[in-house]
Amino acid sequence: MHAVARWCILPLVKTSITPNHITHLRLLTGIGAAVAFGVGNYFWSAWGGAIFFISAMLDRADGELARVADRATPGGHWYDLACDMIVNVLVFLGIGVGLREQMGWWGPVMGGVAGLSVGVTFLIVFRLHALGTHPSTAFKLPIYFDLDDSLFLVSFCAWLKVLLPLLVASAIAAPLFLIIVLWRSRQVASQAGSNPVPCTTSPRREQIPGSNAV
Repeated sequence: MHAVARWCILPLVKTSITPNHITHLRLLTGIGAAVAFGVGNYFWSAWGGAIFFISAMLDRADGELARVADRATPGGHWYDLACDMIVNVLVFLGIGVGLREQMGWWGPVMGGVAGLSVGVTFLIVFRLHALGTHPSTAFKLPIYFDLDDSLFLVSFCAWLKVLLPLLVASAIAAPLFLIIVLWRSRQVASQAGSNPVPCTTSPRREQIPGSNAV
């Protein structure tokens, strides 16, 4: 997805459009997707899936523009991270609210659990970048696999009318994965403390294959 995003932002490199402008759109479309999911019928869920797909692509585009145009800033990096957190929590919560007629109050609860777990996982992954460790190395993932690319499944599940199984699976799997991430990150932090590796580049500045940094 990063390669597609990079191709899409090339016309913007020499314009006045900044990575933060794209991040603004990412946040707004993410909130829009969450609201659409919260309505609770297939028409709006399908639109929610489409809007979320666009939002996820914008999430890659802002980082690619920062790298290609050399416009990375620490503030932009943390703003991007905050938007990721907000969108992920709200989208899963929106899915849960939209399923309230089928699941009752369990829908919003499961949505909140899944969203918060995904959000905290992103925080830990960015901390690994700060320690100079690539997530694919820390978690033994294929080098070209991005953890956040799995979120594109939300759109496909919305289009295929399988948001309920997705929510149940996410409410179980996301906290379990968060526990694994916490355990592994502590190991990495301990190793980094013994053998410090300086991190001299911002994740928004350096393209790393398989990176979920933006």
